[in-house]
Order: sequence, then structure tokens, then C-alpha cells
Amino acid sequence: MRYICTICGYVYDDEKEKVPFSELPDNWVCPICKAGKSAFKQEEVKEEKKVEVKPLVVDDDMKQLSAGELSAICSNLARGCEKQYKARESQLFTELAAYFKAAAPEIEGADETMLHDLLQDDLERLYPSLSSIAKEEGDRGTQRITVWGEKVTAILYSVLERYEKEGDAFLKDTKIWVCSVCGFVFVGDEAPEICPVCKVPAWKFDCIEGRTS
Repeated sequence: MRYICTICGYVYDDEKEKVPFSELPDNWVCPICKAGKSAFKQEEVKEEKKVEVKPLVVDDDMKQLSAGELSAICSNLARGCEKQYKARESQLFTELAAYFKAAAPEIEGADETMLHDLLQDDLERLYPSLSSIAKEEGDRGTQRITVWGEKVTAILYSVLERYEKEGDAFLKDTKIWVCSVCGFVFVGDEAPEICPVCKVPAWKFDCIEGRTS
């Protein structure tokens, strides 16, 4: 049996490895991107199969975005402007992001369980639906964004699973790196030489400092 990492594409081949994949310990991680075992899928025999995709229901009316969503959008726009060397626009979007962030109310019951459910819904419903729509429309740009987004969400899901199992010990005496291009998250002393998702070099990673109370 062969098992493939859905994030970086690393292949674990039972016939070549000393230990079968099913017998690997629960805390085993991908040697390339550090994703947990849950991020691996058994290689399927290539045959034509029609995959049933859960529909993505969208209201006819425009959705009213929350302050938190507006903050995230403005933050992404600020980063995009920064990469295009538009300093003034980047500054304005950063200020807007901060304004909306301050206006965003605290979400009641927000914890690891809620985050776990949201990430799982993204992976099982939203990304497959968006990918299906993009393919039908022939929108290659959206297809590429969907692939990157799904991989980044998968690593976040894997990191959260590891944190739920190991607690604060998982992040003790190590660093968290985030790819400034695609958002890939890597936990380790040094950033990976190449981003497993978008293939940019290590210097494109930012080291995230821990929050202080």
C-alpha cells in the first residue's frame, strides 16, 4: 500500500519502509511538511469515478460580511498591495483591518472544538464545492487558489489535531513559521527550505512570535 500526503505529496510506501503505515505511532508526522497521519490518504487505483460533491448553497442576495471577515479581507489586501510595492494602499488596508478587528465582537464558545469543526467543514464541503464550480466554469485561477487553500487548511487541521493531543508541549521550545505567499504553517526550529505548497524558498517564511497576556 502507498499513502500520499495531501499537503506536500510525500509518498509512504509500505513495501519500501520497514514499518507499515498503519503501525506508525499516532504522533508520527510527514518528514517533509510535518503534517500528521490524518493528512495522508491511501493511494487509489486509477479508475473513472464520479465523486458526489455536497452542494455549496449561496443566497441570491449579497452576503453581509461580519467585522471579523472584513478585517481578514482587508489584511489580505494589505499584504497583496505590499507585494506589489504599493506602500500607501497597503497602509490604508492595514488601518482598515485594524479598525474592523477592534469592532469585531468576541465569539461565544470559540475554542479548539469550534475551530476543528470549521476547518473540517472547509475540507469536506466548501473546498470540494468551490473546486467543482471552478472546473465547470473553466476558471483556472480559482482552481489554483482552491488547491493552495485546501492544502493550507489541511495543514492547519493537522497542526490543531497535534495540539489537541499534545497540548502546550507541542509548541514548547520550537518556532512557528508561516509562508508569506500561501499561508502554509510549519512548526519547527527552522523554516523549510522550500514551501511544500507554493514552492517559494525559506526566506519567504515569517516567524510568528507568541502572544503575551
